[in-house]
Amino acid sequence: PPGPTMFADGAAPGADVQSLWRSARSTRCEAKSCQTGRIATAEAAAQSPAGQDAAVQTEQGQGAPQDFQQEAQGDYTGLLSFLQRVEDTVIKELNKNWKSHAFDGFEVNWTEQNETVLCLHTLSYPEAQDQNLQVTSVSWNATGSVLACSYGRLDDGDWSTEKSYVCTWNLDRRGLNPQHPDLVVDVPSSVMCLAFHPSQPSMIAGGLFSGELVVWDTSRTEDPVIWRTGMTDDTHTDPVYQVHWLPDSKHRQHCRLLSMSTDGKILVWREEQEGRLALADGFAVVAQQIPRSTQLRKLAWAEAAVGVTSLSFSPLDPHVFVVGVEGGCCLRCSTAAPALALLPPGSSVPLRAPAELAFSPHAGPVYSVSCSPFHRQNLFLSCGTDGQVHLHSMLQTQPLFALQLSQKYLFCVRWSPVRPLVFAAASGEGKYLQEPPLGHQMKLAGSTQKPTVSLKQALSHCPVYCLEFNSKQTQLLAAGDAAGTVKVWQLSSDFTEQGPREMHHLEQLASESTD
Repeated sequence: PPGPTMFADGAAPGADVQSLWRSARSTRCEAKSCQTGRIATAEAAAQSPAGQDAAVQTEQGQGAPQDFQQEAQGDYTGLLSFLQRVEDTVIKELNKNWKSHAFDGFEVNWTEQNETVLCLHTLSYPEAQDQNLQVTSVSWNATGSVLACSYGRLDDGDWSTEKSYVCTWNLDRRGLNPQHPDLVVDVPSSVMCLAFHPSQPSMIAGGLFSGELVVWDTSRTEDPVIWRTGMTDDTHTDPVYQVHWLPDSKHRQHCRLLSMSTDGKILVWREEQEGRLALADGFAVVAQQIPRSTQLRKLAWAEAAVGVTSLSFSPLDPHVFVVGVEGGCCLRCSTAAPALALLPPGSSVPLRAPAELAFSPHAGPVYSVSCSPFHRQNLFLSCGTDGQVHLHSMLQTQPLFALQLSQKYLFCVRWSPVRPLVFAAASGEGKYLQEPPLGHQMKLAGSTQKPTVSLKQALSHCPVYCLEFNSKQTQLLAAGDAAGTVKVWQLSSDFTEQGPREMHHLEQLASESTD
């Protein structure tokens, strides 16, 4: 019979084996996300829950001195008795100090004191000097840093065809060349006068021998001419000897230009398009319309226009001005004068007669007038060919006094902008900065007074024709002469610092003259 078999088919249950690899990986790795888990926070105050003040002073030991804040022990009865005894004396001294004028006008000055007058610059333009041209006018700009001068002729010469120049120097510029101006403007006619604009530093006006007026803008180096009158029926027929900027009553930021000439006309110009100056207003000084006082009746006035040589406006009344004329007298005038001038028609604007009062004359033509910038009673100075300087009040015809400063002509006089009792005059002797202290003249009216300082412009005796104080840098004064040079001087502190009661002396001088 068959035996048992070794192998047989059968079904067995399955076996389940756990993966050791997966379990090991899961123990090493964690699920990752872009957000961290919740962060636990707790509030903690920076201040301790309890505070205690601690003083830096050590405790007072035994035997230490008493606290200084404790009330001092004093003899109040004795103090009261002392104060009662000296009360009257102290009050008397205080009243005396209150009325004292010992420190009137005293101001602490921390700037360096200038003890002497120094020549800082000697400016010139060699090409103008080669033509023997003279400095006819000088002017400081609105900032006080730029000085301009005009070249022309004040003596015999070919006036109509000779070319002249206007030159400017910036004295604050580093590397200043005194013989190389910063700007040179060629002008086809002699320039007789200059005036910088009062607020626009680059604008300057000039009057020509031909009678024209020209306004230049020094910031425009290519073509600096911005306005001119041209030759019209309104233009002056004689040389223009002074120009002046007038505030425009309708436009505060604008100025009108005033000119005066020996043709007797004082004209006011306004700006128009295309660079033209048009006549806006005008005046004419006519002999028969000048008020005559008893002292002036002996003068033989011609029945014609009177040549005007100089002009100065009152700082207190914008309508009042003083003119000097070729006849030797000065006239008080007003821009508000209503009467028309007795002249033949020919002007585009009716001209008015401005003269209100004639003052006692010089012995020759008046070359310069200057109103005081200080006094409320309108004092002014005048000078001319007689070598005298007259001090006038606008309230009376006779001068307060006359000073004989030179035996030759005086061409220019200017009142100091900072010293009420000081002025400067330019002479034909080649000297200037002749500054008499007017306060010393209160009881010496009419006498001769030597100048406090007399500076010589050059080695030769060439006349000094023009001078101007610098109203911004008050220690500076410029003067131009017949040799074609301009000297800039630094004044000493004596001429730039107002003394005690100086204004009082000027007021006293004017008040005594009217008594």
